[in-house]
Amino acid sequence: MEAYFDNSASTKVIGCVMDVVVKTMTEDYANASAKHSKGAAAERYIREARSIIAGTLKVKEKEILFTSGGSESNNMALIGTALANRRAGMHIITSGIEHASVYNTLGFLSEQGFDVTYLPVDGQGHISLEQLRESIRPDTILVSIMYVNNEVGAVEPVEEIARVIHEVNPNTLFHVDAIQAYGKYEIRPKRQGIDLLSVSGHKLHAPKGVGFLYIDERVKIKPLIYGGGQQRGLRSGTENVPGVAGLGAAAAEAYRDHKEKIDYLYGLKDRMMTRLGELEGVHLNTQPGRESAPQIVSASFEGVRSEVLLHALEEKGIYVSSGSACSSNHPGVSSALKGIGVKPELLDATLRFSFSVLNTPEEIDYAIEALKELLPVLRRYKRG
Repeated sequence: MEAYFDNSASTKVIGCVMDVVVKTMTEDYANASAKHSKGAAAERYIREARSIIAGTLKVKEKEILFTSGGSESNNMALIGTALANRRAGMHIITSGIEHASVYNTLGFLSEQGFDVTYLPVDGQGHISLEQLRESIRPDTILVSIMYVNNEVGAVEPVEEIARVIHEVNPNTLFHVDAIQAYGKYEIRPKRQGIDLLSVSGHKLHAPKGVGFLYIDERVKIKPLIYGGGQQRGLRSGTENVPGVAGLGAAAAEAYRDHKEKIDYLYGLKDRMMTRLGELEGVHLNTQPGRESAPQIVSASFEGVRSEVLLHALEEKGIYVSSGSACSSNHPGVSSALKGIGVKPELLDATLRFSFSVLNTPEEIDYAIEALKELLPVLRRYKRG
């Protein structure tokens, strides 16, 4: 048996997505900016995908900007709005557990003279609304907080965060990294007070290399990429028609029978957490049930290095993560695990199991049986 539990790193492309990607690469392959009929045919895929995605968020089609993925969306949201609004202020607020594509981008902005405040989180991975309120200043131009943490599945109270921001400084923009949330939650930026929202396609069964950024029409933002003026001049460059078409198909599928899909994911999550609780020396870092995201379970294993356990599971056809795959080539202590108070000796003993609707309860049981076999053996070689 094979069990792929690394869906928060990347997902399998599903059939309906693969079909439209192949069609746009082999039949409707023209440049979407071309003036002839084949170009118009390619451009229709982009319009359709934009319509589908805007419909899932209940926003205007012109507020959807296609990008190369989550990192570019986050960079565009942060750098683009910071540069466009710097005359109004140079202060930005974020949390201490953001993804590297936010954290490192804000590091770049700090080098450009912006002042960044990092809010700590509690044991559940949530920021303090009171600390947020106290941190907002007249010169605060942007707050960037992730919807779902990619390592432990903590869900931030985005609506309450937006309410605090707009009560204290109505001119402050609110950016949400929704890369682990889109497709798992019904997100309504207009109602929730979100000004910018980042999404990546390969987290929801679309191809790698495509994503989008929702930008409220009132937001002032500067492009990062200049050229031929595609996408209203906000992101020049030939449109990735296969990727965008695939993203549209994946978005439509994610929100088809949405409640049933999410209930299924929560069932998998609950089963994994219950079965992990049966094992000796296992500490769960994820909140149970619907207190956290449906697709992520983080667990620490006493006496075993995470990479050793990861590769031992891999030999049995079980694939998991020892951290964020986006930064796996730059090993370091997880800010999320430190932030929620995981014991120092367990920081390097933690795995993330992340699910999709393609997983089964039988795969979870198989993984648990493998852990029952492996843990006693690996613990004999515990570091002194």
